[in-house]
Amino acid sequence: MTTTASNDFGAALASFAATLTCEHIPDPVLRRAEDLFLDWFACTLAGRTGEPIRILEGWVERHARSGDAELLTSRRRVDALFAAMLNSAASHMVEQDDVHNGSVFHAAAVVFGPALALAQARNASGAQLLEAIVAGYEVGVRVGEYLGRAHYKRFHTTATAGCLAAAAATGRLLNLDPERMLWAFGSAATQAGGIWEYLREGAHSKQLHCAHAAAAGITAAELAADGFTGATRALEGAGGMGAAMSEHADPARLVDGLGSRWTLAESSFKFHASCRHTHPAGDALLALMQRERLTHEDIADVLCGVHQSALDVLSPIVEPKSVHQSKFSMGTVLGLLAVYGRAQLPDFEQHYLEPRVVALRNKVRMQLDPEVDAAYPARWIGKVWVRTVDGRSLEARMDEPKGDPGNTLSRAELEDKAQRLAVFADGASPAEMRSVIARAWNLQHETTVRDWLS
Repeated sequence: MTTTASNDFGAALASFAATLTCEHIPDPVLRRAEDLFLDWFACTLAGRTGEPIRILEGWVERHARSGDAELLTSRRRVDALFAAMLNSAASHMVEQDDVHNGSVFHAAAVVFGPALALAQARNASGAQLLEAIVAGYEVGVRVGEYLGRAHYKRFHTTATAGCLAAAAATGRLLNLDPERMLWAFGSAATQAGGIWEYLREGAHSKQLHCAHAAAAGITAAELAADGFTGATRALEGAGGMGAAMSEHADPARLVDGLGSRWTLAESSFKFHASCRHTHPAGDALLALMQRERLTHEDIADVLCGVHQSALDVLSPIVEPKSVHQSKFSMGTVLGLLAVYGRAQLPDFEQHYLEPRVVALRNKVRMQLDPEVDAAYPARWIGKVWVRTVDGRSLEARMDEPKGDPGNTLSRAELEDKAQRLAVFADGASPAEMRSVIARAWNLQHETTVRDWLS
């Protein structure tokens, strides 16, 4: 697959997304897309009972028309726009969806919702869905990398780059030509937004970020199909996203390795049910405790060496007031890992305020580590220093947290995770999930992607 050498980087990216087919995509990337689809599907089922999702679902019930797209939360059928919104929001509820390290971007939450909804509305095949998924990931990740760390400090990248990712995925399903795909990018970019203040207050905006990105992408792509124009330099122009929402944005990142480097394959699965910024230190602490045969009662103090973005996101949560906030508390995550050896969904629900967990939480501190910060976001390194009650000083590091491409989850582990997520909120029975898993592993050859649960 060839790309242009022009400096019109956004146009090159749009052309790539518009012309991508399964024949262009290496087989391991297609298999990884199937893995990611199953993971997203199960995350959506697990998020169905969250308070923000229940409120959004009530809103959808008031406004949505009947249609062909499944609400995985309730198994109702509605039009694609509303199904995309609710499924995307639900998939980001329990903090188990995948993340791309270099862009700090949760692609699944904003790609699969609109892609599946529109694919069902158009009775698309599994191969067509896969093409849309890969297009969405490749565009969204590159936009996130282009906007960079300065953007992430002020904006939730999943909300902003997510609008472009959703537009690319749905634009591919609509068979937009390169010009109209570029218009869709322009209309998606002008709708992009998503600020961080919700995190400090425990507000529900995080799920709205995903719902809005999904809707913005579908709207942009469908309007472009009808001839609605969008700015052709909405990414790199003088009034574009890079200029308005970042500093030192490098447009060349938009086409980095396009057609040869597959960013979808770089995505990391989440093993712990918490903010990904907590995972490197959490895995380092687990490794240290196992190596030294420590229990939580042996620990007097924990110091975590982290990157600046971890401080920005996690530092505001000192005493979490909700289950969701607790997943952004480094101390709570390390407390659960130290006490229970795990930090899964039921652990947060049942134990985030347990005295033993709180006691350990209060012993955890974070500090900026120059090596960790320099490696981020390409690598998410975890470092911990532990002082024991008997006076020992111990340390450990984790160079590839569980779930990263070099330390990934096997299909057997993904199946186990999917079953646990489905059970968590009674989203599907084990038998139903076995059927979903079998279809996911065969997604490229599915003649239709209708009727997964309803």
